[in-house]
Amino acid sequence: MIEKKLVLKNKLGLHARAAAKLVQVAEQFKSDVKIVKDNVEADGKSILGVLLLAAPIGTELIFQVSGEDEEDAIKAIENLIEDKFGEEE
Repeated sequence: MIEKKLVLKNKLGLHARAAAKLVQVAEQFKSDVKIVKDNVEADGKSILGVLLLAAPIGTELIFQVSGEDEEDAIKAIENLIEDKFGEEE
């Protein structure tokens, strides 16, 4: 299992569009993706679970990825967050 802390940098945080993009990326991989915020865990492949985290800009999220393609999955998630979900500022 890989565990990595990532900070949301996009202006609106995990709003509906960003959450949908995160779920789409997570679903590309066989690995399980869990997201933890303030001891609340969500399935990274569930749009409802991700939205319920209510994570604004600056929120620190812990991603726990486990499975055969976990390294590729965490890299893709990290790239998405670093790219601010492709949003213009």
